Formats: sequence, C-alpha cells, structure tokens
Amino acid sequence: MVVVGFILSIFIGIALGLIGGGGSILTVPVLVYLFHVDPVTATGYSLFVVGVTSAMGSLRYFHSKLVHFKAAIVFGIPSMLAVYLTRSLIVPTIPHIMISWGSFQLTKPLFMMILFGSLMITAAIAMIKGSSTETKQDIIAFNYPMILLQGLVEGSLTGFVGAGGGFLIIPALVIFSRLPMKQAIGTSLVIISAKSLLGFTVEMSRENLDWSLLLLVTGAAIVGIFVGTFLSKRIDGAKLKPAFGWFVLCMGVYIISRELWIN
Repeated sequence: MVVVGFILSIFIGIALGLIGGGGSILTVPVLVYLFHVDPVTATGYSLFVVGVTSAMGSLRYFHSKLVHFKAAIVFGIPSMLAVYLTRSLIVPTIPHIMISWGSFQLTKPLFMMILFGSLMITAAIAMIKGSSTETKQDIIAFNYPMILLQGLVEGSLTGFVGAGGGFLIIPALVIFSRLPMKQAIGTSLVIISAKSLLGFTVEMSRENLDWSLLLLVTGAAIVGIFVGTFLSKRIDGAKLKPAFGWFVLCMGVYIISRELWIN
C-alpha cells in the first residue's frame, strides 16, 4: 500500500502540473488510507504537501507573468489569517467525541473525513461542470468586501481539511477581481502556497511530526509536477479536468460511505 501511496503522490503532482490544480485534494485520502495517518494529523500534513507543491506549480506562471501580485495580497491576507486562526484556535478545541447518540458517536476524526469527503464532492462537481466565469473585461477591478468574505470562508475551510481550495479561489478571482482565467490560476497557486505553509507552522510545534513521510510524499508530488508540466505542453489539461472530476467524485462518495457505513 505504501508503494501505491507514492504512486498516487506522483499523480497528485501530475494533476497540478497538467490542469493547474485539483490534485491536492487527494492528499488527505492518500495519507489516511495508504499511509495510515490519523485524519486530524493528515489535514495538517496536507498543508505542507499542498503548500510546497503549489509553490513549485506557480513557477511557470511566474515565468509567464501570469501572477497578479495585488490580487494575491488582497485575497491572500484574509485567507492566510483564517487558516492560521482555524488551525491554532478552532481545530485544537474540537472535542474528540463531538456527538454521542445511542451507539453512534461523531468523533473528531470522523467529522474531519466526512467534511473532507463533502468538499471533494463539491470540488468534483465544479471540475465536471467546468468554468463559465471567464471575464472579457480588460479593466481589473476589486470587489473588496466580497474578496474579504470569500478569503475568510475559503481560508477557514483550508484550515479544517488541509485542501488548497483552488476550485473556490479561481472563480472568486475571476468574478470579484476580474482576472483572466490563466492569471487567476497562477495567482491562486501563490495564495494556496502561502496560506497552506502558514497554516502548517502551527503543526510544527508538535514533537511527533513524521518528517521522513512528509518529505517523501512531497518529493513524489514535486516529481509529478514536472511530469505534468511536461505533458501540459502536449495535452490540453482543460479537456482532462472533467474526467479527473469524476474520479474525485467517486473518491468523495467512497470516503463518506467508508467512514459512515463500512467502518
């Protein structure tokens, strides 16, 4: 199973390099089911993997001048604040047994996995439907109240489940900042990298971090990024996104089913 885990870690990077995002949402399931990491710990580990791989993925967008720095700052600051506060103040205070009803107990790990599975289904639907939010306006303008609200909501979600949330950030940058789609993707990778790595700093206070596992999974994902970037020059990643969305949808349904009925 460990070998399968590393293969899927490479696949995470390939998806990021090929379609510009989405692959990071597989990080938590890989850590939990293949490397047997506790779900709550896995969401913290995922922040590191997602942060580093997104930073690597953003390099080609930097090179192509497809990163809008003002948008990254305006959207990134509330998002980073929300991630940090969620990981440092909210997640640690959630009790291990949240709800007890007869023989059923909603534990903190179960809640995290159900929340993550629900996020996967939402992200999958967005990928399958595709984006129809491409702006045709030449003037970039910022809707600051909506950007602030979206950044706080999306950052809190990342803090809870450890996923990058690109499927939320990209439409927000297009709609509320009027960025072209390619620039929104590049800018989102910078935001995801910054907020994820900041959120991981909370996890660094733990004494039992498995750095060898973290670095191996991250390294495999980085290898995948270079493979995906190479393939993106020959394959239209946008055409593969719906197929990847169906895969993520099946994974999300499997996670919720496994946690609620199989275990």
